[in-house]
Amino acid sequence: MAQPVTQMVTFPSEGRDLAAFLALPGGSDQEERAYPGVVVIHEIYGLNDNIKDIALRLAAEGYAALAVDLFSAGNRTVCMFRMMSGLILNSLNHRGVRDLRHALDFLAQQPAVDGQRLGAIGFCMGGSLVIAWACTDSRLRAIAPFYGMNPRPLEAVRRACPVVGSYPEQDFTAAAGRKLDEVLDRYQIPHDIKIYPGAKHSFFNDRGSNYHPAAAQDSWQRVLSFFREHVLAPRSQALQ
Repeated sequence: MAQPVTQMVTFPSEGRDLAAFLALPGGSDQEERAYPGVVVIHEIYGLNDNIKDIALRLAAEGYAALAVDLFSAGNRTVCMFRMMSGLILNSLNHRGVRDLRHALDFLAQQPAVDGQRLGAIGFCMGGSLVIAWACTDSRLRAIAPFYGMNPRPLEAVRRACPVVGSYPEQDFTAAAGRKLDEVLDRYQIPHDIKIYPGAKHSFFNDRGSNYHPAAAQDSWQRVLSFFREHVLAPRSQALQ
């Protein structure tokens, strides 16, 4: 299998430039195809090698992956504080969500990307952001939050796209996952929410101390299966 084609890029957002890691599927037909696109949203640790690895794994599965660096336009400590306080106070329309919309603008405009087949995946802070974002952007066809908190008000998820969510049982976000499952049921939004016994926060990060191989492998396969159904498939097929 050909190696993904990667580069660091920048995109504009509200008068400043944000950095991102772009990974495209490799191969001789790379310039002739339009790939589904996925935005990858990092944890509070920022755009690190673990998040870049996830973008590479998505590219190997046939997606154009854009791993954003939401802290790249200023002092990282200040950016982190503003991001987390925004999630608590106004999760549906704060700068992080607006930045992600601009990231999707950039990704969808790439020649190798099919702007009609778009999704997103996020972890911890990124998992919280991706749920809030999905409530306000109809371009997303599916999202995959990992151990994220729910938006306020939670009823906003009635406008969300299909959701495949993964939560560790030994973590405060497990309650959020159960509540999200209940509300998505109520609004009849396609979803697959799973709580992993024995797993802790950041269980998907294979470079961290809480890495849980079984939960990480199972959740990744669930994401791929869900995205194949809701993102990778042509729109006419996904809507059937």
